[in-house]
Amino acid sequence: MAFTTDTTLTGRHVQLVPLRLSHHDELVEAVCDGELWKLWYTSIPTPQGMATEIQRRLNLQQSGSMLPFAVLDASGRAVGMTTFMNIDAANRRVEIGSTWYRASVQRTALNTEAKRLLLAHAFEALDCIAVEFRTHWFNHASRRGIERLGAKLDGVLRSHQINRHPDAQGALRDTCVYSIVAAEWPSVKAHLDFLLSRPRP
Repeated sequence: MAFTTDTTLTGRHVQLVPLRLSHHDELVEAVCDGELWKLWYTSIPTPQGMATEIQRRLNLQQSGSMLPFAVLDASGRAVGMTTFMNIDAANRRVEIGSTWYRASVQRTALNTEAKRLLLAHAFEALDCIAVEFRTHWFNHASRRGIERLGAKLDGVLRSHQINRHPDAQGALRDTCVYSIVAAEWPSVKAHLDFLLSRPRP
């Protein structure tokens, strides 16, 4: 199925490659940059749980609901993960999510270009009708990043999930749902190309 077929997407600042267990050690190093698993409002694997998380994503690919990528920087080092998830091939919809990057590459051109590559693949190769993004109400950095792409807020799912992070046991997550629809892609693409043309780290 095209939606879950291993795919490599290449740009100037980033390459998205099929996630493999061989990325484990570099991803452990990446998640330690900023101790990302301590963020209570998102779900990022611990160093000890990285192998389990990689396998979980690969299992979801086998079941047809996810296409997982390792995110490589310009030197070819794995610096994070991203996915097409909650794949609904019949309705040509995907969610871009379960994304994290090591702290040192956050808020750089790497993220903008990664999203540009994923969106182009979704709309131009997979002929998607819509691409969705979801994030915690309190994940303000993620919300700003999604809005900066040009996605629009569809709504907020209140008390959507139970937060299982050790620092937020039992807290309820309000989930912000954003999307970009196919008719918006030409404008969003022009916007992302403009952002990538400007000098950035």
